[in-house]
Amino acid sequence: MSRIYLALANGMVFPGESFGAECESVGELVFTTGMCGYLETLTDPSYAGQIVMQTFPLIGNYGVIESDFEGECLVRGYVVREWCREPSNFRCQYALNKFLKDRGIPAICGVDTRCLTRIIREHGVMNAKLCAEPPESFDDIAAYTVSGVVPLASCAAPEVYPAEGEQKYSVALIDYGAKRNIVRSLTRRGCRVTVMPAASSAEQVLSLAPDGIMLSNGPGDPEENVFQVEQIKKLLGKVPLFGICLGHQLTALAAGGSTFKLKYGHRGVNQPVREAGGARTYITSQNHGYAVDGASIKRGRVSFVNANDGTCEGVDYPDDNAFTVQFHPEACSGPLDTGFLFDRFMDMMGGNG
Repeated sequence: MSRIYLALANGMVFPGESFGAECESVGELVFTTGMCGYLETLTDPSYAGQIVMQTFPLIGNYGVIESDFEGECLVRGYVVREWCREPSNFRCQYALNKFLKDRGIPAICGVDTRCLTRIIREHGVMNAKLCAEPPESFDDIAAYTVSGVVPLASCAAPEVYPAEGEQKYSVALIDYGAKRNIVRSLTRRGCRVTVMPAASSAEQVLSLAPDGIMLSNGPGDPEENVFQVEQIKKLLGKVPLFGICLGHQLTALAAGGSTFKLKYGHRGVNQPVREAGGARTYITSQNHGYAVDGASIKRGRVSFVNANDGTCEGVDYPDDNAFTVQFHPEACSGPLDTGFLFDRFMDMMGGNG
């Protein structure tokens, strides 16, 4: 393997060994704490525009299993402590190196990911570059921004997924970068799901006569998606609505709330979320760099808060027959604590919400 460098926007440079594609790339460096599920991480469209670093030290040990993919791989680079060159798993189809090479994604191993994580936790998310030589100038790193990524992550045309067994309801899922398990979570509950592009108008969505509307996860700054926010304004109150992650943030903006960028985000499968005003805490899977300002919510009420930092993790909009959460109740891989939220959505579509 050849030498490669991870250069941070603050001027620090970390040498390591190259694997994956032999190319250079600039992105926003973020870390995720998941101890498993690296395939789901790499194929989560919410990571579009970012260089992903795994805090768990050994990555690639069970190879690549395509049925575990959650979407398209849109990461800008990959950073691990140790890359397992010889995976061992009965489901393994090929090695992680081939996966990255085939998609033109550079990766680095042999770096101190614990040190890097501490830097990000102290200074906040920062841009970085994977490069063949230490850079003489950091201008291109500093200038990089994650923008225009929702159209990149969304489907190009409507896609229909039939219900498993008897069809109970029809759901329109607006795709801002949806994970596949959102569709699976709905179809196995008897929903026929029509996945709509992020550029769909409210009129196009309502023309499907859906029993409910689902707003998916997705990448980037929620405030950038002005058109999508305007469409949600038109959808609120029409039929039951359930938003996840970016869908949660966009709904808050549509309802007059505001969002802000977190210092280093919440990414991993062990994020504790507490019921607002309650005693129960759930362990959740999360991947987001922005949060809803709970104090800005006037049209609804905060339903969940992060047990670590107190940020808003969910909002109920009873007057609009809608609710949203920041975390992933469909998590795969991840905890299953909050799968009941899909059942709540089903009850709402049945008139029992």
